[in-house]
Amino acid sequence: MDNTQPGATDTIEPPGPPGDDTSHMTTLQRIQHVLHTRATLGPAIVLVLSVIIFSIVADNFLQPGNISLIIQQVMVVGTLAIGQTLIILTAGIDLSVGAIMVLSSIVMAKLSADAGLPGPLALLAGFGVGLLCGLLNGLLVTRVKLPPFIVTLGTLNIFFALNLYISQSATVRGTDMSDLLLWTGNFISIGETRFTYGAVLMLVMFAVMAFVLKWTMWGRHVYATGDDREAARLSGIRTDRVLLSVYVVAGLIYAIAAWILIGRIAAASPQAGLTANLDSITAVVIGGTSLFGGRGRILGTLLGALIVGVFRNGLQLAGIDELWQNFAVGVLVLIAVAIDQWIRRARA
Repeated sequence: MDNTQPGATDTIEPPGPPGDDTSHMTTLQRIQHVLHTRATLGPAIVLVLSVIIFSIVADNFLQPGNISLIIQQVMVVGTLAIGQTLIILTAGIDLSVGAIMVLSSIVMAKLSADAGLPGPLALLAGFGVGLLCGLLNGLLVTRVKLPPFIVTLGTLNIFFALNLYISQSATVRGTDMSDLLLWTGNFISIGETRFTYGAVLMLVMFAVMAFVLKWTMWGRHVYATGDDREAARLSGIRTDRVLLSVYVVAGLIYAIAAWILIGRIAAASPQAGLTANLDSITAVVIGGTSLFGGRGRILGTLLGALIVGVFRNGLQLAGIDELWQNFAVGVLVLIAVAIDQWIRRARA
């Protein structure tokens, strides 16, 4: 298998031969080719068009206060979607993201509020929970050879049960926790727009992961494993080790999302994140990452999360019932998957 720069472009195929052009293609084939080589272009166009349309429909859509609200609504799901992107790039899927996030948040909060553990130690313990949960998922996938869908469906219930057991189904109030756990909810102002530290942390994580996937050997191995696992193994990549590391890193990212969630709601609720699994998958798929693995960019996931946030917020400002907001997001997902399958045919 050719591992030439798999993370440095939107796909892991090697570049075409010198002099290759699209002059022989129809207009539709050229569009297909462009979208195939630039996975983030489609989501970027959709986001721009959405902002333009909703700014016309709702007069207050572009007001600083509303922009701040959209970013706050996106930051938790966006952070979760970073980990989900890693797993989907390897042709897997993670249904336990919300359960890991909430379990980590409850452990952080309980250790701080009830056990009196200092904030830094409580935070590290929560990160440790996320790592262990990701490790369990990874071991079941790589050692026991169970499908990721089945593994994470099972651990979803396990982690949720542990969450209810530890929390006793009671919310931990922010006033009982260390200030460090609430730090991600603090604001900084840029002009009239306010950004939480959690939103800034999310953007930093996107930037770091974009660099890692594009410029490091580990990132290239992630793409190669997702594109063709057997070919990657035969080329010398230790695919099981790559998969295990992906689940562990994803678990840590979910735990960071737990920290952001605590700051967002100023509490740790065992009932939070009920739709986080589907929301994170939605952001990844709309962002152009292929459910078949090996294709996509982390920037697309950020655009996907913003698209969902803009759609929900814009439809709400337009007075559309929540029922139809969910309907619109569902249609977006179906269109995104259909376009992905169409784009993949450009390989031929």
